[in-house]
Amino acid sequence: MEEKFAKEATYDDSKKWNNCIKREAKLYKRENEIRSEFERDYNRIIHSLAYRRLKHKTQVFFSPSNDHICTRIEHVNYVESISSTIAKSLGLNIELTRAIGASHDIGHSPFGHKGEKVLSEISQQEIGKSFWHEKNGLNFVDNIELLEDEQGNKKNLNLTYAVRDGIISHCGEIDENCLRPREEYINLEEYKHPNQFAPYTWEACVVKISDKISYICRDIEDAITLKILNKETLKELEEIYKKYNRKVINNTTLIHELINDLYENSSLEKGLTFSNENFKLLNELKKFNYKNIYLNKKIEPSDRYFKIVLTEIFNKLKEGYEKEKTENKLEEMKYDYPELFSEFLEWIKNYWDLGNNSYNKNKIIYKISQDENEYKKAIIDYMSGMTDNYAIKMYEHIISF
Repeated sequence: MEEKFAKEATYDDSKKWNNCIKREAKLYKRENEIRSEFERDYNRIIHSLAYRRLKHKTQVFFSPSNDHICTRIEHVNYVESISSTIAKSLGLNIELTRAIGASHDIGHSPFGHKGEKVLSEISQQEIGKSFWHEKNGLNFVDNIELLEDEQGNKKNLNLTYAVRDGIISHCGEIDENCLRPREEYINLEEYKHPNQFAPYTWEACVVKISDKISYICRDIEDAITLKILNKETLKELEEIYKKYNRKVINNTTLIHELINDLYENSSLEKGLTFSNENFKLLNELKKFNYKNIYLNKKIEPSDRYFKIVLTEIFNKLKEGYEKEKTENKLEEMKYDYPELFSEFLEWIKNYWDLGNNSYNKNKIIYKISQDENEYKKAIIDYMSGMTDNYAIKMYEHIISF
């Protein structure tokens, strides 16, 4: 198999290499370190708490009783698997691809995209800024997630630029049948909305395409298993497959065909490209999913519930603000809501400009002593890290007596 992209892969002879391996600060190394820079990123990601919590976050269907329905962590695993296969076939850097694949959804909120929408509405209303999971993913790996170093000090993940870029660049729909990386090395804080810039590396482009392959195919499989699709919509789906000469509706078979199709049609000149037929099939399936799965009336009641849960948690935590006396106020709130305010206070102490300066912090990211918006931003960040069940538990804690 010809490794078509090998000469543009992100290795130490790449013109982008020095930019790709840049970190915010020097990362400690052990004397017997055998891992590459991107392998170290991968390890730091899978040891982070945010990564672990993905197993209890919604992909599409909330809190399924069926163990075989996809959760956010399974989706991440699919993307990592699909993107690694594509990267290997094209001669790209598999280690970088895996690190981006594993971390690409680390900023997802509880309750999937519906939860993301609620947090964005709260954020827009309260602090005038939108919330989106790609940007939040960058925020988590840059600021929120902490690992202890060999001296026991809490430090952020401090990932390489290439992986950080892959996280914030991974989403946004691919409207044209061609994807290629940008040449510009930019400050990733310049991102103001999803899909504003193309990814910086071919490896990140592969993850972006793999994300689409993964969710479109798997969401259909889960909808069939949960009987979200009725006879009429199943017939519509069968007609789509027949139109493109597919004999059966099979998730793994379609993924295999799309991976091979992408390999056969892509080149450095054309970019990452599907055949016209398979690109049309993907877009038709995406349209089908939105109409019959994501906007299905069976999902609407849970969507309304998510809004109630997240809004109540935000409003209750917001009551804890009192400028430079906020720590005292939060301590008082623990009397009525011990679990919610105890855990929030323990979390925020890692990041704010109040309290005992000897507390083991990485860096101050919320200057809340004189700015309530900074406090509100902290609440939104904290809530975005919650799992589905934890958010529900905190809501029930608020409404119980």
